[in-house]
Amino acid sequence: MNWTEGIDKLGLGLYIVLCLFAVANIYSVEPSAGIKQFTFFGISLGIGLVIFFTRAKFFENMAGMFYIGSVLLLLGLFPFGTEVLGQKNWYRFGGFSFQPVEFAKLGTALMLANYVAGPDFNIKNSKSLRTALVLIGVPAFVVLAIPDVGSLLVFMAFMIALYREGLNGWFFGVIFILGLVFLIGLGINPLYEVLGIIAIALIYIFINQNRISWNIISISSLVGIVGLLCGLSYAAPLILEKMPKHQRERIEVLYKGEKMFRDTSGYNLLYSKTAIGSGGLTGKGFREGSVTQGKFVPEQSTDYIFCTVGEEWGFLGSSGLILLYALYIGRIYYLSERQKSIFNRVFGYSFASILLMHFSINIGMVMGLFPTVGIPLPFFSSGGTSLVTFSIMNFIFFKLNYADKNSLV
Repeated sequence: MNWTEGIDKLGLGLYIVLCLFAVANIYSVEPSAGIKQFTFFGISLGIGLVIFFTRAKFFENMAGMFYIGSVLLLLGLFPFGTEVLGQKNWYRFGGFSFQPVEFAKLGTALMLANYVAGPDFNIKNSKSLRTALVLIGVPAFVVLAIPDVGSLLVFMAFMIALYREGLNGWFFGVIFILGLVFLIGLGINPLYEVLGIIAIALIYIFINQNRISWNIISISSLVGIVGLLCGLSYAAPLILEKMPKHQRERIEVLYKGEKMFRDTSGYNLLYSKTAIGSGGLTGKGFREGSVTQGKFVPEQSTDYIFCTVGEEWGFLGSSGLILLYALYIGRIYYLSERQKSIFNRVFGYSFASILLMHFSINIGMVMGLFPTVGIPLPFFSSGGTSLVTFSIMNFIFFKLNYADKNSLV
């Protein structure tokens, strides 16, 4: 049998194209960072080779160790971490730096997959569901305490994996609307709050899997949920006032426009939009972007790398990159659904959903659709920890897929 049979060449090909295109764009902004990123890409390929020759069962058997290790690394940030921009989320030893929250996403994905694949798991059982939520919640609460809001949002991705395994749809409705109403409340726009509350009632009816019987219980539960969300929406402005100035302005930028905060929190977004818009249809060309080469956008090789793509490669290049991500993430979802192993499927769904959250939040942030949070574009933003960790998840999944395709079971 040909040893390459079972390797998903399309998925791995998309991964390589994304990484190399990223190196080119990072090099355009900062040549030294581009060379460093290419080095980490080479390291990632070496790790991928090791993973390929590792038994697939190793990752399932060692999931608990990965998870415990990742949580301990997060906890170690409090006494030993280095604070950057108000977040104590880095280890630094000389010239080496490491962000353990990225590793925590890997550890949680493995542990959740291991638990769901166990013989005692039943998503309809409240004890099983609580345990799964605790597994997700433990690292998420540590991340919240750092605080790292961007990474905290990414942990919501694991709910998609649970939904695939049978989690009731109402869970998504409640969580989504809680976030939506909270954001509306921060905007302090009463009209939108009223519309949001009406939408809550409609969604409550829609997502209820059984036809609602309008008895006292259903009416009281609906009133209770609406009341809770009303309270949350009106509490949001109070929370906004207590936030540090820079965090508060990042949210206010969404409602008041970046020009009002052009010298503070709106600066990045203003020049990011300028760079993307100036690229036109086909872009200004590699290393020809005036905003990019002028270093106007801070963090342009990391969180704001997409504006480099917009300026130098234009609408066509930006659309092409978005299409690449859509194909790659869609491919992982597709392969996950075809897995015979529950562990493989849950890990695949977790990985694809983490990518989807990172991609959506980062692109939305750069275009002014989401508040500025420190969250990288997977495989694309400059940073060794992010690239290597995402690559490890990539290679673990494709190793699991390879083993699944060659399994006789």
